[in-house]
Amino acid sequence: MEQIKHRTVEVNGIKMHVAEKGEGPVVLFLHGFPELWYSWHHQILSLSSLGYRAVAPDLRGYGDTEAPPSISSYNCFHIVGDLVALIDSLGVQQVFLVAHDWGAIIGWYLCMFRPDKVKAYVCLSVPLLRRDPNIRTVDGMRALYGDDYYVCRFQKPGEMEAQMAEVGTEYVLENILTTRNPGPPILPKGRFQFNPEMPNTLPSWLTEEDLAYYVSKFEKTGFTGPLNYYRNFNLNWELTAPWTGGQIKVPVKYITGELDMVYNSLNLKEYIHGGGFKQDVPNLEQVIVQKGVAHFNNQEAAEEIDNYIYDFINK
Repeated sequence: MEQIKHRTVEVNGIKMHVAEKGEGPVVLFLHGFPELWYSWHHQILSLSSLGYRAVAPDLRGYGDTEAPPSISSYNCFHIVGDLVALIDSLGVQQVFLVAHDWGAIIGWYLCMFRPDKVKAYVCLSVPLLRRDPNIRTVDGMRALYGDDYYVCRFQKPGEMEAQMAEVGTEYVLENILTTRNPGPPILPKGRFQFNPEMPNTLPSWLTEEDLAYYVSKFEKTGFTGPLNYYRNFNLNWELTAPWTGGQIKVPVKYITGELDMVYNSLNLKEYIHGGGFKQDVPNLEQVIVQKGVAHFNNQEAAEEIDNYIYDFINK
């Protein structure tokens, strides 16, 4: 781990923290919620040993990257703007993209707005969320699952932060990272409880040291920046109206766990396996569903994910 280099890059008006290792074609890793560059440490070590330059930023609002105060600073154009500037700063025209959870959503936007920057995309957990021109994103989720669906609960500034502060940073992170409930996450009002069946011990893939690293960073930054991504779902819906019905032509490999809460929500199984996904992403080359694996598949099944990434970008 000490061989991973850390530096700060000026991108799109903010200072961004970047972790990297290796020489060769660039593989850009985008983390999700509530994660950091650190979520990719297995992949950074693995891919850098195979002749690639692995680059993993903390996205805006996370870790050691700046967190602008206004909610709208976390819309898709700002975040993709950060990434385009980051890619340019690396001195390359194109990258191999690997992304998970919110990183995956941003990854789709990057492929949509700047396909010239992405050679191929390994997408974990969140497939393309097809834009429905008739209903805003959060309104659609509320219609499906009600006001207590986690994305709906995250909308009101300050409310979720206060609930998280009551139980403490460590509890919040452990509660979310250990979830294996494949159903849509429902957050009833009251005590913060993303995962009611939280185990007493950490799973084998999440060490005390891993958890301590996340806690140390989120204690400093809080959760407002990360939650602001969710608060831009409806704004992103408005901003991306010009791309309604457009196809994404980048070559894609999609990997999810069979217990992943995203895979099992929002009618996405039907979309992924029923032809809709392939219609929107004609160069979708493979869909892999990992048996017995939950949402954080890049960490839980790290070696398997390393191999899937390498096989795809190698060709």
